[in-house]
Amino acid sequence: MGIYRDRFVPRLVNVACGMKANEPLRERVCSGLSGRVIELGFGSGLNVPYYPATVTSVSAVEPADLGWKLAAARLAQARVPVERAGLDGQRLPFPENSFDTALSTWTMCTIPDIDAALAELRRVLVPGGTLHFVEHGLAPDPKVQRWQHRLDPLQQRIAGGCHLNRDIAAIIRAGGFEIRDLEVFKGQGPAFIDSQSLGVATAA
Repeated sequence: MGIYRDRFVPRLVNVACGMKANEPLRERVCSGLSGRVIELGFGSGLNVPYYPATVTSVSAVEPADLGWKLAAARLAQARVPVERAGLDGQRLPFPENSFDTALSTWTMCTIPDIDAALAELRRVLVPGGTLHFVEHGLAPDPKVQRWQHRLDPLQQRIAGGCHLNRDIAAIIRAGGFEIRDLEVFKGQGPAFIDSQSLGVATAA
């Protein structure tokens, strides 16, 4: 599983998360970013083209070396400084109040201890700092939820620990954030994997 996770999963994520259907969502979730940004799960840099001019720097948290290599062409065209500045969202190597905004796109499904990661985000964000997110997770429909629970173990094995059934809004609120804006909707794919939550939350 180590070779599969290290060499295959980053390519799978690059393709799956790089679909054109996701581009409008990336543009929307990035539109309110400003100042110093910390991005959880930078991956292959698919958000780089959507950073607005209000962003002054991006600190990218990305555990996969291959993901960072796949980002090279996008990083070369970045309009703001981007540095790889952490490998684990559960333990961020930054002091308190280091960032103005945080970004997470299809990442909270995979972090093993998401509660620890959100606690770390709260610590490194300035008071009132915002978390901008778009994540797939638990569907509103109980029938779809049943399939998500059944398929979740298989999904974790195939997709490097990705969960289908995390309740994103509940997790963010439990992490000490107040959700300011939230849209829950079905994407263009099957509901069990494409139930999306897009919004902004403020560090309480």
